[in-house]
Amino acid sequence: MKSALTIAGSDSSGGAGIQADIKTMCANHVFATSAITALTAQNTLGVTGIMDVTPEFLGNN
Repeated sequence: MKSALTIAGSDSSGGAGIQADIKTMCANHVFATSAITALTAQNTLGVTGIMDVTPEFLGNN
């Protein structure tokens, strides 16, 4: 099985960002890995907050 890495923000609605990337990869029989760069707080009316993930945190493994 092929694998791919997505580097993106998280969209809690699932319509964009990491969640949409993973759905697309799975639909194409690709094993998905991810690095989340930002978290969002949102609802159907819009985004109310964004929190960046620091490069230092992403670099810890």
